[in-house]
Amino acid sequence: MSFNPGQPLAVVVQRVEIRKLRQGDNLILGFSIGGGIDQDPGQNPFSEDKTDKGIYVTRITPGGPAEKAGLRMGDKIMQVNGWDMTMVTHDQARKKLTKKSEDVVRLLVTRKSLEEAVKQSMGGYPRQ
Repeated sequence: MSFNPGQPLAVVVQRVEIRKLRQGDNLILGFSIGGGIDQDPGQNPFSEDKTDKGIYVTRITPGGPAEKAGLRMGDKIMQVNGWDMTMVTHDQARKKLTKKSEDVVRLLVTRKSLEEAVKQSMGGYPRQ
């Protein structure tokens, strides 16, 4: 899914709430990310047209907080705790996700299966 920066974007999203696992001084989410406006989108295996600079879930730790919350590999993260994640660097995304002051991370994600389910339920996307 790609879009033009500054233009409206309509996507189907799912809320995912991850309660971080506390291990000593560390708070564990149980997933890794890839992407960002400072990264090469051609290297992102989840960017269909190889131009999408979004933040994607690239790894899920089996049995970890993210897996238990329903996050999936390939999910595109649209928001973190209300913050827009569509035009951020990789490091900005990492910092938003790993704030030590937050025990819970609330995500809005989109995934191909969500888009396909809506498309099928509507008999294809409506014409504009």
